[in-house]
Amino acid sequence: MHLHVSYDDFALAEAFTISRGTKTAAEVVTVRAEDGHLRGYGECVPYARYGETRASVKAQIKGLPDGITRADLQAALPAGAARNAVDCALWDLEARRAGCRVWELAGLPAPGPEITAFTLSLDTPDEMRRAAERHKHRPILKIKLGTPDDMPRLEAVRAGAPRARIIVDANEGWDAAVYADLAPHLVRLGVALVEQPLPAGDDDALAGVDRPVPVCADESCHDRASLDGLRGKYDVVNIKLDKTGGLTEALALRAAALASGFKVMVGCMVGSSLAMAPAVLVAQGALVTDLDGPLLLAEDRAHPLIYDERGVHPPDRALWG
Repeated sequence: MHLHVSYDDFALAEAFTISRGTKTAAEVVTVRAEDGHLRGYGECVPYARYGETRASVKAQIKGLPDGITRADLQAALPAGAARNAVDCALWDLEARRAGCRVWELAGLPAPGPEITAFTLSLDTPDEMRRAAERHKHRPILKIKLGTPDDMPRLEAVRAGAPRARIIVDANEGWDAAVYADLAPHLVRLGVALVEQPLPAGDDDALAGVDRPVPVCADESCHDRASLDGLRGKYDVVNIKLDKTGGLTEALALRAAALASGFKVMVGCMVGSSLAMAPAVLVAQGALVTDLDGPLLLAEDRAHPLIYDERGVHPPDRALWG
């Protein structure tokens, strides 16, 4: 079994902005696991927040031995984007060898569609209201915040989409006092969830704080080793395969989080349908599914995921799994 690594770029339908910067394309790493007869595929999105680049991810993957198994991979690479792409490619290859679907290999029930959030780009309040109006038919809208003008933006989105469920992602831009000050307004505006209000590492400031709006750990939660430090501070954990290092650890993290009393959100980086496909399995029954990456793209993989009024559907085997 050989691993092949390539870079792929997918143009976005429009520029996408968060507090950390603006994207015009999804820049991904694609891994092909090939045994001479069959091929399995995986995709990752390196994230600068974690010190990752496409070059560093490629170097990690190129350092792996031919024929590495999925079990050996878990110790060979740390949790992160590189392990994710390889892990998912190996799952895909295993399923093709076995002539079955990945969820059957994993002992999971057949997945169904899951309603997904749709993320609005950070912009002026007026522009965000107009964006909310365009997408008011979507059941869940996600707003990227973490700036001094958060409340005008949130008020504008609520005015533009009065019936949508709203979740907000502060991208580590608040502190405990800001959360406590904003919480009554978040309740008034019907916000259902706040992602990562404080910088990762400042989690202790949330201990004992009233959380009338549930708080979700994103940058503070990578894999199962993260959970012990989150108890009593967070209500929900956001599972992203680029953080867990693949489907193998994502499934284990989901089971451990639920057993520890956390609720689960399943999120994504801005990637193609190939990156979202394994995450659909993890998202089954999640409190929040946030797998909208392909909805932001102007172009996607062949055999892309289907999104409709029922949500994001499991992948066709021609795409993955």
